[in-house]
Amino acid sequence: MTTHRVLLMALVILSVIATLGGPPPRARAQDNAEDRGEYRIGAEDVLDIAVWNNPAVSRTVPVRPDGKISLPLLNDLAAAGLTPRELRDVLVQKLADYMPVPEVSIIVREVHSFKVSVIGEIKTPGNYELKSRTTVLDLLAKAGAFTDYAARSRIFVLRSSGGTTTKIPFNYHKVVSRTAPEENFFLEPGDIVVVP
Repeated sequence: MTTHRVLLMALVILSVIATLGGPPPRARAQDNAEDRGEYRIGAEDVLDIAVWNNPAVSRTVPVRPDGKISLPLLNDLAAAGLTPRELRDVLVQKLADYMPVPEVSIIVREVHSFKVSVIGEIKTPGNYELKSRTTVLDLLAKAGAFTDYAARSRIFVLRSSGGTTTKIPFNYHKVVSRTAPEENFFLEPGDIVVVP
């Protein structure tokens, strides 16, 4: 075998390995959406859906509590949990049955799904509707001063996921003294911050 043939075989083998290695393109796109922190649509959000040259289908729709939206021709579609780009791809695929090459754009007009709660020994406990990524410390600042009886080192966050609830500790003293700044994590919709 000549050197030229050996190099050619090596290149072919490497290209096959590179093609087969790694997740499929859709899985990579979903991972990238998570890495980029793209917004995921939630219940009670309001969406502007525009279908180019089709005002009968274009409209502003709320995401219902069950996570679905309703559109002419398509009826009910799941929207909660998807990024606007993923929902656009779903709509393009569904509308292709009714029109050639549909052009769809999705704009999140109002965000109402990012709700968290603060309870316990704090000035203004209650539900808070957030408009951007918020840390535990940010939310505590919104909720006002601690009461005289607040146990600042025993604060925790209750987070529900898949039918289970996780208790995540948050030590206010360590976070503000910068001995454990990593404990000041971002909240997720539905989190409950408890100040004992």
